[in-house]
Amino acid sequence: MPKAIHSGNLFCFGLGFSCQALATKLISKGWVVSGTCRNNKLRESIKKLGISVYSYDGNQISSVIYDAIHKATHVLISIPPQKSGDIVLQQFYSDIANWKHLKWVGYISSTAVYGDTKGAWVDETSPLKPINSRGCQRVEAENAWIKLYKKYDLPVIIFRCVGIYGPGRNLLVSVRQGRARNIKKPDLVFSRIHVEDLAQTLEASMQCPQPGEIYNVSDDHPSPPAEAVEYAHRLLKIKYPPPIPYESAELTDMARSFYQTNKRISNKKIKKELGVRLQYPDYRIGLNALLKKQ
Repeated sequence: MPKAIHSGNLFCFGLGFSCQALATKLISKGWVVSGTCRNNKLRESIKKLGISVYSYDGNQISSVIYDAIHKATHVLISIPPQKSGDIVLQQFYSDIANWKHLKWVGYISSTAVYGDTKGAWVDETSPLKPINSRGCQRVEAENAWIKLYKKYDLPVIIFRCVGIYGPGRNLLVSVRQGRARNIKKPDLVFSRIHVEDLAQTLEASMQCPQPGEIYNVSDDHPSPPAEAVEYAHRLLKIKYPPPIPYESAELTDMARSFYQTNKRISNKKIKKELGVRLQYPDYRIGLNALLKKQ
């Protein structure tokens, strides 16, 4: 078992919702954190968290990004793949062979790689059968990163995440804004994870890296999406909207892709191998905690 790492230097490709949660957690423990962001307004707010932020839109790469990566002990990739492929791999491939100083390279993927199992449970050994382009792109990116682990002994670890929620991004916000809908699709269940539980899972892996491993990151209780929407309305004492059949619901392509797959995600491996104890084991506990903090 590798020696636990108590502090270090993390570089994040894509300082979004998940990476910011991890960064805040690590900075409080003495870590140095830097990373990329393409949004000018967001960059300023991220800097206030004590993070060094560099502009990166997937095209031009500044020398300061190369310098930051070579000072890092850990790298986290959260930028999703595009139709053309994984932009980090495309632009940094020639330099990745020089990343031998890194102790951990985390790649945030998606459980879309499993496709539709008609509600059956899946774990990390389940076959990959994506049914849409988003899932196929994730499979290709995962395979490419694992190939680098095998070729260069790069300490790559894959995290297959379910729907992520947390402060500012949750059903309570959607209900208050009138965006939450009661879409009914028989027998459909979603899996979710609170962003703080994702952050603690990533940190647990960083402390004791197991290169080449793959982990599902989910809470304990997959449940129907309409059930969670109803619960959020009850918490806020707002009238629950009438049901909308899935077949007639107006959805974006991204939203519809979530309703096309029905599976229950097992989280046994992160508990057994990483010692993760979820703070928010189901959406009810998570939403109640978020309501109290508002």
